[in-house]
Amino acid sequence: MESAVSFQSPVVVALPIADRQESYRFYQEALGLTAVGELASDGVPEPLQFTVNEGLHLMLVPSGGFGWAISPHEVAPRGQSECVVNLGVASPKEVDRAIERARGAGAEIVRKPAQQPWGYTGTFADPDGHLWTLTVSPAG
Repeated sequence: MESAVSFQSPVVVALPIADRQESYRFYQEALGLTAVGELASDGVPEPLQFTVNEGLHLMLVPSGGFGWAISPHEVAPRGQSECVVNLGVASPKEVDRAIERARGAGAEIVRKPAQQPWGYTGTFADPDGHLWTLTVSPAG
């Protein structure tokens, strides 16, 4: 049996977006993320990338460029999610605060924070319809 591939850190999750300025603003306000890289002429880093934590970066790619990169696969229309990004947090109060912060930044609240069998969790959609779940595991 072959050994597993040794993946390097950080993992980069790329998501298609409609508007660079809006996504730049949203992720700073909703999750308090800091963009990395040099600012382009539009005042937004290029590529638009945020550090979520030491092991995870988020890259936001305009849908035209994203479509080119995944061709011949098509970019899913807004509201059709093929991925949910789940971020672990330390407490239910942090889930509540983060969901409210996202709401204040313009997120659609998909699932209000509540206790579920897998932990305390809440889910929101960003301006492009990408789903983000914040969870405290039952052991947390």
